[in-house]
Amino acid sequence: MTSTTTAAGRPQRSRLNRLIRELWFQVVLGAVLGIAVGILAPGLGKELKPLNDWFIDLVKMIVVPVVFCVVTTGIASMDNLRKAGRIGVKAIGYFLVLSLLSMLIGLVVANIFQPGAGLNVDPSSLNAADVPETATEHATFTGFISSLIPTSLLGAITGDAILAALMVSIVFGVALNMAGEDGAPLTRGIKALSDVVFRIVGWVMWLAPLGTFGALATVVATYGAESLKQLGYLIILFTATCVVYVLVVLGAIMRACRLSLFGLMRFLKAELLVALSTCSSEAVLPQLVRKLETLGVGRPVVGIVIPSGFSFNLDGSAVYLTMASLFLSQAMGVDLSWQQQLVMVGVMMLTSKGTAGIAGGAFIVLASTVTAVGHIPLAALSLIVGIDRILNEGRVFINVLGNAVATLVIGKWEKDLDTDKARSILNSRDRTTAPRTDAEAETGAPRVGADT
Repeated sequence: MTSTTTAAGRPQRSRLNRLIRELWFQVVLGAVLGIAVGILAPGLGKELKPLNDWFIDLVKMIVVPVVFCVVTTGIASMDNLRKAGRIGVKAIGYFLVLSLLSMLIGLVVANIFQPGAGLNVDPSSLNAADVPETATEHATFTGFISSLIPTSLLGAITGDAILAALMVSIVFGVALNMAGEDGAPLTRGIKALSDVVFRIVGWVMWLAPLGTFGALATVVATYGAESLKQLGYLIILFTATCVVYVLVVLGAIMRACRLSLFGLMRFLKAELLVALSTCSSEAVLPQLVRKLETLGVGRPVVGIVIPSGFSFNLDGSAVYLTMASLFLSQAMGVDLSWQQQLVMVGVMMLTSKGTAGIAGGAFIVLASTVTAVGHIPLAALSLIVGIDRILNEGRVFINVLGNAVATLVIGKWEKDLDTDKARSILNSRDRTTAPRTDAEAETGAPRVGADT
Protein backbone atom coordinates (compact mmCIF):
# COMPACT_ATOMS: atom_id res chain seq x y z
CA MET A 1 0.00 0.00 0.00
CA THR A 2 2.82 2.35 0.88
CA SER A 3 4.61 1.68 -2.38
CA THR A 4 1.41 2.35 -4.33
CA THR A 5 0.92 5.69 -2.62
CA THR A 6 4.51 6.59 -3.28
CA ALA A 7 4.20 5.57 -6.91
CA ALA A 8 0.99 7.53 -7.28
CA GLY A 9 2.43 10.60 -5.63
CA ARG A 10 5.65 10.61 -7.61
CA PRO A 11 4.16 11.69 -10.99
CA GLN A 12 2.33 14.53 -9.27
CA ARG A 13 5.52 15.76 -7.62
CA SER A 14 7.37 15.30 -10.89
CA ARG A 15 4.85 17.44 -12.78
CA LEU A 16 5.04 20.11 -10.08
CA ASN A 17 8.84 20.13 -10.23
CA ARG A 18 8.77 20.49 -14.01
CA LEU A 19 6.27 23.33 -13.75
CA ILE A 20 8.42 25.18 -11.23
CA ARG A 21 11.39 24.91 -13.58
CA GLU A 22 9.50 26.51 -16.49
CA LEU A 23 10.55 30.12 -17.02
CA TRP A 24 7.06 31.25 -17.97
CA PHE A 25 5.68 29.92 -14.66
CA GLN A 26 8.42 31.69 -12.71
CA VAL A 27 7.61 34.92 -14.58
CA VAL A 28 3.91 34.59 -13.78
CA LEU A 29 4.73 33.94 -10.13
CA GLY A 30 6.99 37.00 -10.08
CA ALA A 31 4.20 39.07 -11.64
CA VAL A 32 1.63 37.96 -9.07
CA LEU A 33 3.99 38.68 -6.18
CA GLY A 34 4.92 42.05 -7.68
CA ILE A 35 1.27 43.10 -8.00
CA ALA A 36 0.61 41.98 -4.42
CA VAL A 37 3.56 43.99 -3.09
CA GLY A 38 2.53 47.03 -5.13
CA ILE A 39 -0.98 46.95 -3.63
CA LEU A 40 -0.17 45.96 -0.07
CA ALA A 41 3.12 47.82 0.39
CA PRO A 42 3.35 50.62 -2.18
CA GLY A 43 6.31 52.19 -0.41
CA LEU A 44 8.31 49.00 -0.80
CA GLY A 45 7.01 48.54 -4.34
CA LYS A 46 8.49 51.86 -5.47
CA GLU A 47 11.85 50.89 -4.01
CA LEU A 48 11.95 47.69 -6.12
CA LYS A 49 12.33 49.54 -9.43
CA PRO A 50 16.10 48.77 -9.63
CA LEU A 51 15.31 45.05 -10.00
CA ASN A 52 13.69 45.69 -13.38
CA ASP A 53 16.31 48.27 -14.38
CA TRP A 54 19.15 45.85 -13.62
CA PHE A 55 17.51 43.04 -15.60
CA ILE A 56 16.94 45.29 -18.62
CA ASP A 57 20.52 46.56 -18.43
CA LEU A 58 21.84 42.99 -18.37
CA VAL A 59 19.78 42.12 -21.44
CA LYS A 60 20.87 45.26 -23.28
CA MET A 61 24.44 44.26 -22.46
CA ILE A 62 24.03 41.12 -24.57
CA VAL A 63 21.65 42.33 -27.34
CA VAL A 64 24.28 43.87 -29.63
CA PRO A 65 26.65 40.86 -29.42
CA VAL A 66 23.71 38.60 -30.31
CA VAL A 67 22.81 40.79 -33.31
CA PHE A 68 26.44 40.88 -34.47
CA CYS A 69 27.00 37.12 -34.18
CA VAL A 70 23.71 36.06 -35.77
CA VAL A 71 23.70 38.57 -38.64
CA THR A 72 27.40 38.24 -39.45
CA THR A 73 27.49 34.43 -39.48
CA GLY A 74 24.15 34.26 -41.32
CA ILE A 75 25.39 36.45 -44.19
CA ALA A 76 28.94 35.05 -44.19
CA SER A 77 27.61 31.51 -44.66
CA MET A 78 25.31 32.38 -47.57
CA ASP A 79 26.10 30.82 -50.94
CA ASN A 80 24.61 33.83 -52.71
CA LEU A 81 24.77 37.37 -51.35
CA ARG A 82 21.75 38.32 -53.42
CA LYS A 83 19.71 36.29 -50.95
CA ALA A 84 20.57 38.78 -48.19
CA GLY A 85 19.38 41.60 -50.42
CA ARG A 86 16.15 39.78 -51.20
CA ILE A 87 15.47 39.10 -47.54
CA GLY A 88 16.10 42.74 -46.65
CA VAL A 89 13.86 44.11 -49.41
CA LYS A 90 11.03 41.69 -48.62
CA ALA A 91 11.31 42.44 -44.90
CA ILE A 92 11.19 46.23 -45.38
CA GLY A 93 8.24 45.91 -47.77
CA TYR A 94 6.36 43.73 -45.28
CA PHE A 95 7.17 46.15 -42.43
CA LEU A 96 5.89 49.19 -44.34
CA VAL A 97 2.61 47.47 -45.29
CA LEU A 98 1.94 46.25 -41.74
CA SER A 99 2.88 49.61 -40.20
CA LEU A 100 0.51 51.46 -42.50
CA LEU A 101 -2.27 48.94 -41.85
CA SER A 102 -1.73 49.23 -38.08
CA MET A 103 -1.94 53.02 -38.16
CA LEU A 104 -5.10 52.95 -40.26
CA ILE A 105 -6.70 50.49 -37.83
CA GLY A 106 -5.94 52.83 -34.91
CA LEU A 107 -7.31 55.74 -36.94
CA VAL A 108 -10.59 53.98 -37.73
CA VAL A 109 -11.12 52.79 -34.13
CA ALA A 110 -10.48 56.26 -32.69
CA ASN A 111 -12.87 57.86 -35.18
CA ILE A 112 -15.64 55.36 -34.49
CA PHE A 113 -15.44 55.19 -30.69
CA GLN A 114 -14.24 58.77 -29.99
CA PRO A 115 -12.34 58.01 -26.74
CA GLY A 116 -11.47 61.67 -26.09
CA ALA A 117 -14.85 63.19 -26.92
CA GLY A 118 -16.52 65.09 -24.12
CA LEU A 119 -13.41 65.81 -22.06
CA ASN A 120 -13.34 69.46 -23.22
CA VAL A 121 -9.87 70.13 -21.84
CA ASP A 122 -8.88 73.79 -21.53
CA PRO A 123 -5.39 74.23 -23.09
CA SER A 124 -4.50 76.84 -20.47
CA SER A 125 -5.01 74.24 -17.73
CA LEU A 126 -2.33 71.92 -19.10
CA ASN A 127 1.05 71.76 -17.44
CA ALA A 128 3.87 71.35 -19.96
CA ALA A 129 6.20 70.40 -17.10
CA ASP A 130 4.38 67.05 -16.88
CA VAL A 131 5.72 66.10 -20.31
CA PRO A 132 9.06 64.24 -20.02
CA GLU A 133 12.08 66.08 -21.39
CA THR A 134 12.81 63.17 -23.75
CA ALA A 135 9.54 63.89 -25.55
CA THR A 136 11.00 67.16 -26.83
CA GLU A 137 13.85 65.28 -28.52
CA HIS A 138 11.96 64.98 -31.77
CA ALA A 139 12.82 62.30 -34.30
CA THR A 140 14.17 63.57 -37.62
CA PHE A 141 15.32 61.96 -40.86
CA THR A 142 18.86 63.26 -40.40
CA GLY A 143 18.85 61.90 -36.85
CA PHE A 144 17.79 58.52 -38.19
CA ILE A 145 20.65 58.47 -40.72
CA SER A 146 23.08 59.56 -38.00
CA SER A 147 21.97 56.64 -35.82
CA LEU A 148 22.99 54.25 -38.61
CA ILE A 149 26.59 55.48 -38.70
CA PRO A 150 28.77 54.46 -35.73
CA THR A 151 31.71 56.49 -34.54
CA SER A 152 33.95 53.45 -35.02
CA LEU A 153 33.71 49.88 -36.27
CA LEU A 154 34.37 48.30 -32.89
CA GLY A 155 32.32 50.99 -31.16
CA ALA A 156 29.18 49.72 -32.90
CA ILE A 157 29.83 46.21 -31.64
CA THR A 158 30.52 47.27 -28.06
CA GLY A 159 27.83 49.97 -27.88
CA ASP A 160 24.06 49.72 -27.40
CA ALA A 161 22.72 51.19 -30.67
CA ILE A 162 20.94 48.37 -32.50
CA LEU A 163 20.70 50.15 -35.87
CA ALA A 164 24.43 50.93 -35.95
CA ALA A 165 25.25 47.38 -34.84
CA LEU A 166 22.95 45.97 -37.53
CA MET A 167 24.63 48.04 -40.24
CA VAL A 168 28.16 47.05 -39.14
CA SER A 169 27.10 43.38 -38.85
CA ILE A 170 25.74 43.37 -42.41
CA VAL A 171 28.87 45.03 -43.79
CA PHE A 172 31.12 42.66 -41.81
CA GLY A 173 29.15 39.61 -42.94
CA VAL A 174 29.28 40.66 -46.60
CA ALA A 175 33.05 41.26 -46.34
CA LEU A 176 33.59 37.82 -44.77
CA ASN A 177 31.45 36.20 -47.45
CA MET A 178 33.44 37.87 -50.23
CA ALA A 179 36.75 36.97 -48.55
CA GLY A 180 36.00 33.27 -49.09
CA GLU A 181 38.54 30.86 -47.62
CA ASP A 182 40.65 33.71 -46.25
CA GLY A 183 37.76 34.78 -44.02
CA ALA A 184 36.70 31.25 -43.03
CA PRO A 185 38.76 31.12 -39.78
CA LEU A 186 37.22 34.39 -38.60
CA THR A 187 33.75 33.14 -39.50
CA ARG A 188 34.32 30.00 -37.44
CA GLY A 189 35.57 32.18 -34.57
CA ILE A 190 32.40 34.30 -34.64
CA LYS A 191 30.27 31.13 -34.69
CA ALA A 192 32.12 29.94 -31.58
CA LEU A 193 31.57 33.37 -30.01
CA SER A 194 27.87 32.98 -30.82
CA ASP A 195 27.70 29.82 -28.70
CA VAL A 196 29.33 31.66 -25.80
CA VAL A 197 26.99 34.64 -26.15
CA PHE A 198 23.88 32.45 -26.11
CA ARG A 199 25.17 30.68 -23.04
CA ILE A 200 25.30 34.08 -21.33
CA VAL A 201 21.75 34.73 -22.57
CA GLY A 202 20.66 31.55 -20.77
CA TRP A 203 22.19 32.82 -17.53
CA VAL A 204 20.58 36.26 -17.86
CA MET A 205 17.14 34.73 -18.44
CA TRP A 206 17.36 33.15 -14.98
CA LEU A 207 16.79 36.69 -13.65
CA ALA A 208 13.64 37.41 -15.69
CA PRO A 209 11.26 36.56 -12.79
CA LEU A 210 13.08 39.05 -10.54
CA GLY A 211 12.87 41.72 -13.23
CA THR A 212 9.15 41.01 -13.61
CA PHE A 213 8.62 41.18 -9.85
CA GLY A 214 10.35 44.56 -9.58
CA ALA A 215 8.66 46.02 -12.66
CA LEU A 216 5.08 45.21 -11.66
CA ALA A 217 5.59 46.10 -8.00
CA THR A 218 6.79 49.55 -9.09
CA VAL A 219 4.06 50.09 -11.69
CA VAL A 220 1.22 49.13 -9.37
CA ALA A 221 2.66 51.14 -6.49
CA THR A 222 3.28 54.24 -8.63
CA TYR A 223 0.47 54.31 -11.18
CA GLY A 224 -1.88 51.43 -10.37
CA ALA A 225 -5.14 52.58 -8.89
CA GLU A 226 -4.97 56.19 -10.04
CA SER A 227 -4.01 55.32 -13.60
CA LEU A 228 -6.71 52.69 -13.91
CA LYS A 229 -9.33 55.28 -12.95
CA GLN A 230 -7.88 58.04 -15.15
CA LEU A 231 -8.67 57.69 -18.85
CA GLY A 232 -9.90 54.14 -18.33
CA TYR A 233 -11.91 54.18 -21.53
CA LEU A 234 -8.79 54.80 -23.63
CA ILE A 235 -6.99 51.95 -21.87
CA ILE A 236 -9.87 49.52 -22.45
CA LEU A 237 -10.35 50.60 -26.07
CA PHE A 238 -6.65 50.31 -26.88
CA THR A 239 -6.40 46.92 -25.19
CA ALA A 240 -9.45 45.65 -27.11
CA THR A 241 -7.94 46.94 -30.36
CA CYS A 242 -4.70 45.09 -29.62
CA VAL A 243 -6.61 41.86 -28.99
CA VAL A 244 -8.57 42.22 -32.24
CA TYR A 245 -5.37 43.06 -34.13
CA VAL A 246 -3.67 39.90 -32.88
CA LEU A 247 -6.65 37.65 -33.59
CA VAL A 248 -7.69 39.13 -36.96
CA VAL A 249 -4.57 40.54 -38.63
CA LEU A 250 -1.82 38.31 -37.25
CA GLY A 251 -4.24 35.37 -37.18
CA ALA A 252 -5.00 35.82 -40.90
CA ILE A 253 -1.29 36.02 -41.74
CA MET A 254 -0.54 32.84 -39.81
CA ARG A 255 -3.49 31.04 -41.44
CA ALA A 256 -2.12 32.06 -44.84
CA CYS A 257 1.16 30.43 -43.79
CA ARG A 258 -0.83 27.40 -42.58
CA LEU A 259 0.61 27.75 -39.09
CA SER A 260 -1.07 28.13 -35.70
CA LEU A 261 -1.08 31.59 -34.12
CA PHE A 262 -2.05 30.21 -30.73
CA GLY A 263 0.64 27.56 -31.08
CA LEU A 264 3.18 30.34 -31.69
CA MET A 265 1.93 32.23 -28.64
CA ARG A 266 2.30 29.07 -26.53
CA PHE A 267 5.79 28.49 -27.90
CA LEU A 268 6.80 32.09 -27.10
CA LYS A 269 4.81 32.47 -23.90
CA ALA A 270 7.87 33.07 -21.72
CA GLU A 271 9.18 35.78 -24.04
CA LEU A 272 5.76 37.43 -24.32
CA LEU A 273 5.31 37.41 -20.54
CA VAL A 274 8.75 38.95 -19.98
CA ALA A 275 8.06 41.61 -22.61
CA LEU A 276 4.67 42.41 -21.05
CA SER A 277 6.02 42.72 -17.53
CA THR A 278 9.16 44.69 -18.37
CA CYS A 279 7.60 46.70 -21.23
CA SER A 280 10.78 46.16 -23.19
CA SER A 281 10.97 44.31 -26.50
CA GLU A 282 14.77 44.34 -26.27
CA ALA A 283 14.48 42.20 -23.15
CA VAL A 284 13.50 39.20 -25.28
CA LEU A 285 15.37 39.85 -28.54
CA PRO A 286 18.29 37.48 -27.84
CA GLN A 287 16.09 34.58 -26.80
CA LEU A 288 13.59 35.25 -29.60
CA VAL A 289 16.39 34.82 -32.13
CA ARG A 290 17.30 31.41 -30.73
CA LYS A 291 13.66 30.28 -30.41
CA LEU A 292 12.86 31.08 -34.05
CA GLU A 293 15.92 29.15 -35.19
CA THR A 294 14.67 26.24 -33.08
CA LEU A 295 11.31 26.57 -34.84
CA GLY A 296 12.97 25.92 -38.20
CA VAL A 297 13.64 29.38 -39.63
CA GLY A 298 17.03 29.77 -41.34
CA ARG A 299 19.67 31.84 -39.55
CA PRO A 300 20.04 34.34 -42.44
CA VAL A 301 16.32 35.15 -42.26
CA VAL A 302 16.25 35.37 -38.46
CA GLY A 303 19.45 37.41 -38.39
CA ILE A 304 18.13 40.05 -40.77
CA VAL A 305 14.39 40.16 -39.97
CA ILE A 306 14.44 40.20 -36.16
CA PRO A 307 16.96 43.03 -35.55
CA SER A 308 15.51 45.15 -38.36
CA GLY A 309 11.98 44.29 -37.25
CA PHE A 310 12.59 45.67 -33.75
CA SER A 311 13.59 48.91 -35.48
CA PHE A 312 11.04 49.14 -38.29
CA ASN A 313 8.16 46.76 -37.56
CA LEU A 314 6.57 48.16 -34.40
CA ASP A 315 2.92 47.45 -35.20
CA GLY A 316 1.73 47.90 -31.61
CA SER A 317 3.35 51.33 -31.49
CA ALA A 318 1.73 52.17 -34.85
CA VAL A 319 -1.77 51.42 -33.49
CA TYR A 320 -0.99 53.48 -30.38
CA LEU A 321 0.25 56.51 -32.32
CA THR A 322 -2.91 57.16 -34.30
CA MET A 323 -5.26 56.31 -31.42
CA ALA A 324 -3.41 58.51 -28.92
CA SER A 325 -3.10 61.41 -31.35
CA LEU A 326 -6.82 61.41 -32.14
CA PHE A 327 -7.64 61.00 -28.44
CA LEU A 328 -5.68 64.17 -27.68
CA SER A 329 -7.29 66.13 -30.51
CA GLN A 330 -10.77 65.02 -29.39
CA ALA A 331 -9.99 65.89 -25.78
CA MET A 332 -8.89 69.38 -26.88
CA GLY A 333 -11.99 69.81 -29.02
CA VAL A 334 -9.98 69.94 -32.27
CA ASP A 335 -11.84 68.44 -35.24
CA LEU A 336 -9.39 66.92 -37.73
CA SER A 337 -10.45 66.30 -41.33
CA TRP A 338 -9.61 63.02 -43.04
CA GLN A 339 -7.00 64.86 -45.09
CA GLN A 340 -5.29 66.11 -41.91
CA GLN A 341 -5.46 62.65 -40.38
CA LEU A 342 -3.82 61.06 -43.44
CA VAL A 343 -1.07 63.71 -43.36
CA MET A 344 -0.56 62.82 -39.71
CA VAL A 345 -0.21 59.13 -40.65
CA GLY A 346 2.38 60.06 -43.29
CA VAL A 347 4.42 62.01 -40.73
CA MET A 348 4.24 59.09 -38.29
CA MET A 349 5.40 56.62 -40.97
CA LEU A 350 8.58 58.68 -41.27
CA THR A 351 9.27 59.62 -37.65
CA SER A 352 8.45 56.18 -36.22
CA LYS A 353 11.47 54.69 -38.02
CA GLY A 354 13.97 56.85 -36.19
CA THR A 355 13.43 55.90 -32.55
CA ALA A 356 14.66 52.30 -32.45
CA GLY A 357 16.17 51.41 -29.10
CA ILE A 358 14.94 54.61 -27.42
CA ALA A 359 13.06 54.10 -24.16
CA GLY A 360 9.51 55.38 -24.66
CA GLY A 361 10.18 55.72 -28.38
CA ALA A 362 6.47 55.74 -29.30
CA PHE A 363 5.85 58.65 -26.93
CA ILE A 364 8.69 60.58 -28.60
CA VAL A 365 7.21 59.89 -32.04
CA LEU A 366 3.84 61.11 -30.78
CA ALA A 367 5.48 64.34 -29.58
CA SER A 368 7.25 64.75 -32.92
CA THR A 369 4.00 64.28 -34.83
CA VAL A 370 2.08 66.70 -32.61
CA THR A 371 4.78 69.32 -33.19
CA ALA A 372 5.08 68.68 -36.94
CA VAL A 373 1.33 68.71 -37.65
CA GLY A 374 0.64 71.50 -35.15
CA HIS A 375 -3.01 70.65 -34.49
CA ILE A 376 -2.70 70.45 -30.68
CA PRO A 377 -0.22 71.91 -28.16
CA LEU A 378 2.67 69.75 -27.02
CA ALA A 379 1.51 70.18 -23.42
CA ALA A 380 -1.53 68.00 -24.28
CA LEU A 381 0.77 64.99 -23.91
CA SER A 382 0.51 65.52 -20.16
CA LEU A 383 -3.01 64.03 -20.43
CA ILE A 384 -1.69 60.56 -21.21
CA VAL A 385 1.81 60.54 -19.76
CA GLY A 386 0.49 58.95 -16.56
CA ILE A 387 -1.01 55.96 -18.39
CA ASP A 388 1.61 55.61 -21.12
CA ARG A 389 3.28 52.81 -19.14
CA ILE A 390 0.00 50.86 -19.12
CA LEU A 391 -0.60 51.45 -22.84
CA ASN A 392 2.94 50.26 -23.47
CA GLU A 393 1.89 46.75 -22.43
CA GLY A 394 -0.18 46.27 -25.58
CA ARG A 395 2.41 47.96 -27.77
CA VAL A 396 5.25 45.70 -26.68
CA PHE A 397 3.17 42.50 -26.87
CA ILE A 398 2.20 43.15 -30.50
CA ASN A 399 5.71 44.32 -31.39
CA VAL A 400 7.25 41.04 -30.19
CA LEU A 401 4.57 38.73 -31.57
CA GLY A 402 4.36 40.69 -34.83
CA ASN A 403 8.09 40.35 -35.44
CA ALA A 404 7.96 36.62 -34.77
CA VAL A 405 5.16 36.32 -37.34
CA ALA A 406 7.13 38.49 -39.79
CA THR A 407 10.13 36.16 -39.48
CA LEU A 408 7.97 33.13 -40.28
CA VAL A 409 6.42 34.93 -43.26
CA ILE A 410 9.78 35.97 -44.74
CA GLY A 411 11.20 32.51 -44.01
CA LYS A 412 8.35 30.84 -45.87
CA TRP A 413 8.60 33.42 -48.67
CA GLU A 414 12.32 32.68 -49.02
CA LYS A 415 11.76 28.91 -48.74
CA ASP A 416 14.06 29.01 -45.71
CA LEU A 417 11.55 27.65 -43.21
CA ASP A 418 11.17 24.02 -42.23
CA THR A 419 7.38 24.15 -42.37
CA ASP A 420 6.87 20.57 -41.22
CA LYS A 421 9.07 21.12 -38.16
CA ALA A 422 7.37 24.45 -37.33
CA ARG A 423 3.90 22.93 -37.74
CA SER A 424 4.83 19.94 -35.59
CA ILE A 425 6.08 22.17 -32.76
CA LEU A 426 3.27 24.72 -32.92
CA ASN A 427 0.46 22.16 -33.16
CA SER A 428 1.69 20.03 -30.27
CA ARG A 429 1.03 20.66 -26.59
CA ASP A 430 3.70 18.18 -25.58
CA ARG A 431 6.59 19.90 -23.84
CA THR A 432 9.06 17.54 -25.52
CA THR A 433 8.37 19.08 -28.93
CA ALA A 434 10.14 22.27 -27.86
CA PRO A 435 13.75 21.15 -27.45
CA ARG A 436 16.06 22.86 -25.05
CA THR A 437 18.43 25.31 -26.67
CA ASP A 438 22.17 24.63 -26.42
CA ALA A 439 22.54 27.38 -23.83
CA GLU A 440 19.74 25.91 -21.73
CA ALA A 441 21.11 22.38 -21.93
CA GLU A 442 24.66 23.32 -21.01
CA THR A 443 23.90 25.89 -18.30
CA GLY A 444 20.82 24.30 -16.77
CA ALA A 445 18.86 27.48 -17.47
CA PRO A 446 15.06 27.27 -17.17
CA ARG A 447 13.19 26.13 -20.23
CA VAL A 448 11.88 29.11 -22.15
CA GLY A 449 9.30 27.71 -24.51
CA ALA A 450 8.15 24.25 -23.62
CA ASP A 451 4.47 23.61 -23.14
CA THR A 452 3.12 21.82 -20.12
